[in-house]
Amino acid sequence: MADFFQNGSITTLHNLTRRSVEDLERELSAFAQKRSIGLVLPSLYSELEGPALENIVQELTKVPYLDQIVIGLDRADEKQFAYAKEYFSRLPQEHAVLWHDGPRLTALDKELSELGLAPTEPGKGRNVWYCFGYMLALRNVDVIGLHDCDILTYNREMLARLLYPVVHPVFPYVFAKGFYPRINEQKLGGRVTRLLITPLLEALRKVCGENDYLRFLDSFRYPLAGEFAMRSHVVNDIRIPSDWGLEIGVLSEVRRNYSNRVIAQVDIADQYDHKHQEMSAGDVTKGLSRMSVDISKAVFRKLATDGEIFSAEKFRTIKATYYREALDRIDCYYNDAMMNDLTLDRHTEEAAVELFARNIMVAGETYLQNPMETPFLPSWNRVNAAKSDFLSRYAEAVKLDNAE
Repeated sequence: MADFFQNGSITTLHNLTRRSVEDLERELSAFAQKRSIGLVLPSLYSELEGPALENIVQELTKVPYLDQIVIGLDRADEKQFAYAKEYFSRLPQEHAVLWHDGPRLTALDKELSELGLAPTEPGKGRNVWYCFGYMLALRNVDVIGLHDCDILTYNREMLARLLYPVVHPVFPYVFAKGFYPRINEQKLGGRVTRLLITPLLEALRKVCGENDYLRFLDSFRYPLAGEFAMRSHVVNDIRIPSDWGLEIGVLSEVRRNYSNRVIAQVDIADQYDHKHQEMSAGDVTKGLSRMSVDISKAVFRKLATDGEIFSAEKFRTIKATYYREALDRIDCYYNDAMMNDLTLDRHTEEAAVELFARNIMVAGETYLQNPMETPFLPSWNRVNAAKSDFLSRYAEAVKLDNAE
């Protein structure tokens, strides 16, 4: 059972009483009469062939309060898109599959490319960005939730708890982030959060000084969680990253645009497991190695926009401070794992810290070489200003794809 401790600069909503999912859904169904709810599912075609998405879809068929589900489909040919439409046809809610590799959406993407407004690389950021745009084009969704399609421990209570703070008519929150413990096969997970984010933020506080942004990020118990919900007007204004810095970038954008008083995190699960990325120690373009670089760059860029001045010497100091902080925390995690009868490989943990320390320098050097790099995708307000009819044509293209 979670505690009720409030720390940091945002509200934490706990799971204290084990309220039934049926009770939550009754309230959400009532709230949805005045505040319609949509869900975004970014998916690779390969996930349709795995056990995680099959269970997710089965659980979603029981959800009574969703008005719209949008599935962003990547890496699918025509035959696979047809299969995906059939696969998701069991959903009782209004839903659409966005065939990102299809000729209609590809042509529209090319239009934006000519204006310098399209995503330049494939990935989750691009998928989510277009799904958000389609939701905005519908003009009938007030709250948008998002979660991944590889959650092995999924149940519909996760979604209910995630959406509740943003849908509730009395609550002030415009954005909510999910959190949970990462445990899989009796092992303590969440390496990037535990071994990179937390000690890096502490190192940055020591080297750069106390900072509201660092305190904000450190307020989140699981800042890399892929589950969040927001009011639709939030989507219009934010510029999400196209790389692995998506989750950190979304938090940074929400903080830039809104008061901390309307931002919350919510306990959505006692256990969470999903597809695990390889460490890819020998290749900085893949797996957790690339993730650590992109996340570090996202934090450095944001600090720079707040006036922090970086140099090669400062990055070396940050790396050294991080390394000591991270090694010290391994003891904490090891003891926590032992007390809960979980396993934790100290050698693997230390190897991860060594990799992340090297990649902090890679991220710092990359930033210094190209400080004007802008991996953020434009806001949909920017797209609407450049091509006012784009979203309506995009929605029509999706409708034609799904009708055929």
